[in-house]
Amino acid sequence: MRAPLERVNPRMLVDAARTTLASLSSTVGTEGLAAAAARPGLLALVDQHAAAVRESLDGDRRPLTVAALAGYTEGIHAAAREHDWHPPAGPIDWAGPPDWLLTRLLAVAALARSLDGPRPAPLPPL
Repeated sequence: MRAPLERVNPRMLVDAARTTLASLSSTVGTEGLAAAAARPGLLALVDQHAAAVRESLDGDRRPLTVAALAGYTEGIHAAAREHDWHPPAGPIDWAGPPDWLLTRLLAVAALARSLDGPRPAPLPPL
C-alpha cells in the first residue's frame, strides 16, 4: 500500500531518489564511466543514450533533477524485469559488445554525476 503523496515527507522522497542514483553509480556508473573514458566508442554510445534520456525527460526545456533521473532508472528496471532481463552476475564486461540496457543505465549515471556540478576545493586546514 502506498501513502498519498501529500502524506509523504519530501525529504524522504529526495533521500530515496539519491539512494537510487547512488546505487546506480556503484553498480554501473563508476566502472562504466572509467571504461567509457578509455574507449571512445563506448563514450560515444553513452553520449547518445544520455541525449535520448535528456530528451525523454524534457531536459532541454527544464533542468534535470535527481527525482526525474531516479524515476527514469526505476522505470528501466521495471521494464527490464517485465522482459526477464537480469543484470550480469559478476563484474560488467565493458570491453565486450555493449548491452543496450546497461549502456542506458550508464548514461543515466553520467547525467546524475553532471547534476552534482563541480566540487568546491577543500578548505585549507585551520
